[in-house]
Amino acid sequence: MPPTSLKLRTRSRLLEVAFDDGTRYELPFEYLRVYSPSAEVRGHGPGQETLQLGKHDVGIKAVEPVGNYAVKLVFDDGHDTGLYSWSYLRELGREHEQKWANYLARLAELGIPYPTAAGKSR
Repeated sequence: MPPTSLKLRTRSRLLEVAFDDGTRYELPFEYLRVYSPSAEVRGHGPGQETLQLGKHDVGIKAVEPVGNYAVKLVFDDGHDTGLYSWSYLRELGREHEQKWANYLARLAELGIPYPTAAGKSR
């Protein structure tokens, strides 16, 4: 089912997604960029993912509807491929904590420090 509301909050860098069952998620732009469903990020099969770096300050310039099933997010770093289906946005919201922890763990494994604001990650 499509969201009942999509709100782009550019100052706080969040996409707010609400569904008719009452669930509501605030998805950081960086998180959405790092977990883009595009082939550029996900690859064409397991193990082909590309770790996205330096997306801390990425913005979203536009949210474009794609039929009745998805949106295309246009990021200010030029990335605009990958369709965020309603089910994928729900998954990103539901699994935000786990997916973000996995991302930070991957950075740590590679010895890449994550910049934090006021000592905490987003």
